[in-house]
Amino acid sequence: MCANKSAGRLSGKVALITGAKSGIGEACVKRFVEEGASVVAADISVPDTYPGDTSSILKISADVTKSGDAAEMVNKATQAYGKLDILVNSAGISSRNAFEEDADPEEIWDRVIEVNLKGTYLVSRYAVPEMELNGSGSIINLASINGLVGYPVGIGGGFNAYPPSKGGVIQFTKTLANDMASKNVRVNCLCPGYVETNLTEALTNDESIYQQLKNLHPMGRLGRPEEIANAALFLASDEASFITGSSLVIDGGYTSQ
Repeated sequence: MCANKSAGRLSGKVALITGAKSGIGEACVKRFVEEGASVVAADISVPDTYPGDTSSILKISADVTKSGDAAEMVNKATQAYGKLDILVNSAGISSRNAFEEDADPEEIWDRVIEVNLKGTYLVSRYAVPEMELNGSGSIINLASINGLVGYPVGIGGGFNAYPPSKGGVIQFTKTLANDMASKNVRVNCLCPGYVETNLTEALTNDESIYQQLKNLHPMGRLGRPEEIANAALFLASDEASFITGSSLVIDGGYTSQ
């Protein structure tokens, strides 16, 4: 395959996006293709939800917590399109959906840290050498406002692994950004507020909790996946050429209070 040459802010760019089957990852795939990128869409099961022309999307099944799978994602991107310019580490889980049935709290903790933090590390680890070969690159990690502030009382609990996992992503982003700055590989992260995705369904399906969450955002609503994808597009594009090590908050005012 050849990289997509159509006009757009990511024309000629090749992007690998994890967690690509739903939510923010799916929205990023759609938005990046609209802007001319060729995309490798990776998820634990093969994504199948993209409408219209998918000729610029290579869909693969891969587990971000496995080193071999992380390496294979990058290999497939370079084999299909000849290079890798952009990585969006969007794969993530919450403690609410770490397992289909009740599990031991320690198992839940380990799984959330493994997917959200280790998964971000592993895929980045294999993507960086390819970006170094290019002489440029952009890595966008999905963190959260819960990496900056604690869960609201009654929402998550003090032993919940999700906020620490996302706080780790923020610190990993800063450290990798400093290390890669001289090589023209930019590393940033997004810190969304609560977004209407499958990860928040357990909360939004409860009307009282849903209203509580909306009230916590001064804009009076939760975010939409495409709003986060637009921010990812900006960080992936050359418009953000002097931005690295940053945590971009997209939260409807949640953390401004």
